This record gives sequence, structure tokens and C-alpha cells, in this order.
Amino acid sequence: MKPYRACSCRDPQTKKLLGKKCPDLAKKGHGGWYARYEAPRTANGKRRQPRVGPFTTETECKKAVAKVLGTAASPKAQDERNTTFGEYLERRYAWRVSEAETGEGLAKTTLDAERETIDLYAKPGLGHIKVVDLTDEHFRELYADMRKINRPEEHTEKTELLRRLLEARFSRDGKRRHSRPIGESRIRRVHAVLHGALTDAVKLSKIRTDNPTDGVWRSKGGKRKAGRKKPLLWTAERVEQWQKTGVVPAKVMVWTADQTGNFLDFADASQERLYPAFHLDSYYGPRRGELVAAEEQHFSLDRARLHILQSQAADELDDTKSEAGWRQVPLDAETVRVHRAWHKRKLEERLQWGELYQDSGRLYCYEDGQELKPEYLSSRFAILIERHGNIRARHAEGWSVERIARKYRTTEAAVEVALLMPLPPIRFHDLRHGAATMLLAAGVPIKFVSEILGHASVSFTMDVYAVVAEEMAADATARIAAFIPRQNRLAAVGASTVPSRP
Repeated sequence: MKPYRACSCRDPQTKKLLGKKCPDLAKKGHGGWYARYEAPRTANGKRRQPRVGPFTTETECKKAVAKVLGTAASPKAQDERNTTFGEYLERRYAWRVSEAETGEGLAKTTLDAERETIDLYAKPGLGHIKVVDLTDEHFRELYADMRKINRPEEHTEKTELLRRLLEARFSRDGKRRHSRPIGESRIRRVHAVLHGALTDAVKLSKIRTDNPTDGVWRSKGGKRKAGRKKPLLWTAERVEQWQKTGVVPAKVMVWTADQTGNFLDFADASQERLYPAFHLDSYYGPRRGELVAAEEQHFSLDRARLHILQSQAADELDDTKSEAGWRQVPLDAETVRVHRAWHKRKLEERLQWGELYQDSGRLYCYEDGQELKPEYLSSRFAILIERHGNIRARHAEGWSVERIARKYRTTEAAVEVALLMPLPPIRFHDLRHGAATMLLAAGVPIKFVSEILGHASVSFTMDVYAVVAEEMAADATARIAAFIPRQNRLAAVGASTVPSRP
């Protein structure tokens, strides 16, 4: 797990990556820091050693590895890496029973309710997953399937998780469970138990450094609850304040249409290889895993359609996040044009690599044809945002366009684009939020937007994006009014009070 330096240079003869053997690694700024770590073996026992990187410094690389392994807070996390969620719940429950026996712990009724949560929902649903591997997605899927219990109309295609939940409820203690659908209050109580268990895993057992259940809970009726993170628009006022203080107003931020256009122009002018992926995500908002998993056979240039049928998390290919995620996305002419050029570029790369080319069949891939890692898309996105900011910083210091272009190994056209406006920070996933917001602000029917995004319901789309879409539309009208030249703006505003000409 010791970090090492490597680069992406290739041998001019064999075309193989030089990696750690590159003779230019001693040069300042060449290559980056990487590290490998021992991950849990696959289901068939195959050894896994994922790589993290690149990072600018060795210290950054070490911190990243520590975060992946869960050892940032305590080395004990490495010893507990193979502890499953079910094992930890049983261990924690035994502690709580022991405390109750001394008269200092929980009441019997509370322990019984926790026992039921463990037996009926936690262990059947997520008990087989290692504590360190749990993510918010696991709990969202658990709660979604709990809502389907005792609702036969939603059992047309049972997930494996739902099958386990139904089996556990049928067989527990030989007693017949009630036949009513599970309500939101019950799910909230289950969530409280699971959240408490993972809080202990973080603060007491030191197995994790974060609680994946934080912010997961969503109410049934669409009312905003604590933890729901709705998008916030990067208005001119917020951008100005961010430039002064460096503080981002909220976790989920959305670019305006102008800011999104500036980013895409910058990525295009920078000759970013994965620009088509950023373009598609900005326009139609597929999830990162769906972008990475998209295959060439699912993209029709002639019919201008993209079929989203699968997703990829880490190294595993899987179905889409939900049944609604399996969808067809109609594409505009510009997106088709961009991807025709992308298809041509991939053919040229295939010829250059020759027999070394490894055709993964994916729509977006590395230069040698291999499938992309999901993290790589986010990494490239972050690099572009950082470069955009650095270019503006150097220009403010008096650097010429030519000098900046040489410094950051980009084109002068890209520098010119970056100087047009500041680009506040967002996450890669926020491109999806931005796509939803712009589609709604543009007047696209809400049902169509919901289907494009792969949401389970129209109400969810409206609940999350309606407010920021209205804000974006209002911001656009204000900019339009400011853009149109008028001789007397005051007179234009108060036109109703000015007498008309005879």
C-alpha cells in the first residue's frame, strides 16, 4: 500500500504504459502519486487490488488510501474490514442487552423493537454486506423495498432484496405477520435503529469514518425532512460571495445555463477527450454509473436515441438503480453531432493501438478500449474545474493568454473561454441536477423530464427541482432585460404611467 509515482507515458515502440519506469518521473510536475490496497475478494475468491490516484503529492495519496480503508480515524478499522453488518448488529445488540441487565440500559420493549428490526429488515436486507462497504444507496434500496411489502401490485419484478425481506417476515418465530403495507413511521423507526448502529460503528467501534445513513431519509409525501439536500442555484450574488469568502452555500449546487455552457465550451476548447460524456450528462443527466456502463449498441446515431439499461458501481456491472432507471433518452442534433465525432475518434484510436486495443464495447472508454472506472469521470471533471479557476487566477496576476496556455498545456481558445466568467465548484453528480433544472426551466413537461432522468415518480422530480428551476427561469428573464439596450430604462419600467403619443 506504499504510494508510488507513475505516469501515462507509453513506450514509442511497444505502446505499453511505462508507469513507474518512465525516465521523466524525476521532472517536476510529471506523473502523479498512486497506491494499491487489498480489497475484499470477489464472490469466486479472486484477489482484488484496486488502485487510487493520481494525486499531486504523496500525502494526498496516503490520505485517500486511509479513507478507502477506513483507517483515517483508527487502525482498528483494518482489523474489522471483514465484519459484516449482520455480525456487527448482533454484537452491538448483545452489548445493549448486557447494559439493560445492569439496570442502566434500554427498556425491554425498546430492545424487543430493535430485535425485530434486526431480524426482519436489517439482517435479511443488508446483513451480508461488510460494514466498511455500506453506502447510502444500500439503505435507500432497503427502504424502497420495504415500501413494497404487502403491496402485491408492486411485486411484478421482485428484487433479490425484496425476496429476502418477504421470506424473513413469513418465517420469523412461526408467527403470522400483519398483512397491512408498511407505513412511513415504521420505516422511520427502522432507520433510527440502523442510523444508531452505524453511529456507534463510527464513534465507538472506529470501524468507519462516516455514517452512510446520514441524509438518507426521505418522507413518503414529498414534504421536506431533515437531511434532504435540494439543489441551490449558483446565482450571480452567490458566485460573488463565493469569490470573496471561498464558502460554497450548500452541498448540492447547480450551475446556470450560462455557466454550464461555459464549462462545456471550456472542455471542448481544451480538447478534453471525454468531452462527449460531459456534454451528454449536462444535457440529459444520466447517473455516472449509467454513463460508464453505456454500450455502443445502446446508442443509435441514426435514430438519435440512447437506451440506458445498466449501471456500473466500482468494478461490477449491474442493473440500473431502479426499474424506472431502465429507459430510453431521445437526443438532440448537437448531441448526435458530438458523438459522431466521438465515434470517429475511437475508430482512429483503435487503428493506432492495433492488436493492443481491448474492445470493451462501451460507449465511453480509455484510449486502449478498456472500460472506464467511474471515479475517472469525476476525476477528469474536477481537473477541468480546477484548471478553469487556475487560468483565471493567473490572468488576474497579469499573465498573458499565451503564457497561461503553455503553463497548463491547453489551447489559447480554452484560456479565452475561461476568462469569460468564473465557474463556481460543483460535483460531477450535480451535472445531473443541472440537466433536470434546465429542462424544467426550458418548459419541458415534467413527466418527460422525470422519464429522462429515470425517476420513480413525477412528484419526486417536481419536489426536488421545481424551486430551483423557477429561480433559474427568473434569473434568465432578469439577464434578458439587462441585455436589451434601452434609451430610458426607467421609462420602460414605468411605461404604464407615461402618456402615449397622439
